[in-house]
Amino acid sequence: MKLPGQDAIARQADEHLVTHRVKLPRKMVEHPIRQVGKRLSMALVVLVVTAFIVYADHEGYNDNSDGSVDLLDSFYYATVTLSTTGYGDITPVSDAARLTNIFVITPLRVLFLIILVGTTLEALTERTREEWRLTRWRSTLRDHTVVVGFGTKGRSALQTVCATGLRKDQVVVVDPSSKAIEAATADGFAGVIGDATRSDVLKRAEVQRARQIIIATQRDDTAVLVALTARQINRGAKIVAAVREEENAPLLKQSGADAVITSASAAGRLLGLSVLSPAAGMVMEDLIHQGSGLDLVERPVIKAEVGRSPRETDDLVVSVLRGHRVLGYDDPAVGGLELTDRLITIVRATPGTKVAPDARPLLGD
Repeated sequence: MKLPGQDAIARQADEHLVTHRVKLPRKMVEHPIRQVGKRLSMALVVLVVTAFIVYADHEGYNDNSDGSVDLLDSFYYATVTLSTTGYGDITPVSDAARLTNIFVITPLRVLFLIILVGTTLEALTERTREEWRLTRWRSTLRDHTVVVGFGTKGRSALQTVCATGLRKDQVVVVDPSSKAIEAATADGFAGVIGDATRSDVLKRAEVQRARQIIIATQRDDTAVLVALTARQINRGAKIVAAVREEENAPLLKQSGADAVITSASAAGRLLGLSVLSPAAGMVMEDLIHQGSGLDLVERPVIKAEVGRSPRETDDLVVSVLRGHRVLGYDDPAVGGLELTDRLITIVRATPGTKVAPDARPLLGD
């Protein structure tokens, strides 16, 4: 798949009609509409009970229009009484009716008002609480990870980085689908609904203060636009992106991505390796599945290792990162290890153990 022309990109840039907002993870609570529905049902029950109480003693009431009170009049009286409107056209005249109003109707009126006022207060309180949580979240969010796209690739990337000790409160998911964001918040991540090609949407995710950005969109042209926008907002963040077609990888790097993963090619290579050697395919699958079996980890060189060859270290070294060059463990250019080098090693994963601050998993970096 090649990137669409300029017109197609322009059309996509204009498709920004999705309302974007921040959604923070929360404890499982009942849906607000269901809560309001229950309260309205309770209010309706109180209204019906009051109407039948009045109708049961309708002879003790007087209607100024015709002198008698039927079932419809009873519901009308219950409505204006519970709502404290009180037009005065229907009034209790007998002692029994007046006592019923004092000891029965009045408590029901108070209960009715508590139900309605309580619904309003709860909605206002919930909104105030949400605004406070959002303000506090924005003020404390620093050096976090922004994931654009919560599909299969985005979920897998999050599983990998979280398996290495990344806290869920340090992750913000951006996706145009409200269902995807609901799933993200249910998993404990903060979410922003909206088109990530827009700078205002990325700023709601605090991209300007993010440490790393993972772009896992469904379309390659969208990934390019997201990378361009994110790089303009944050010059120092590390951007890792996925594309479907290998021919689009150079364009994505030119757009600001530090690393580009070609999903289709990577899957094809793994399939081919598994055909040649199922065991080798299993090992590679194990290596890219962080937190179990074997893991690829990047770590610094310690002082005791300076001057030694990669084979003389205690770990199984695969490559040496020297400056911007990645050298094989047997490359003659490596010579002795330097203190500024970083080693890419294969280690035995220990579930539940966090990676040291200065050593990080290669696939989650």
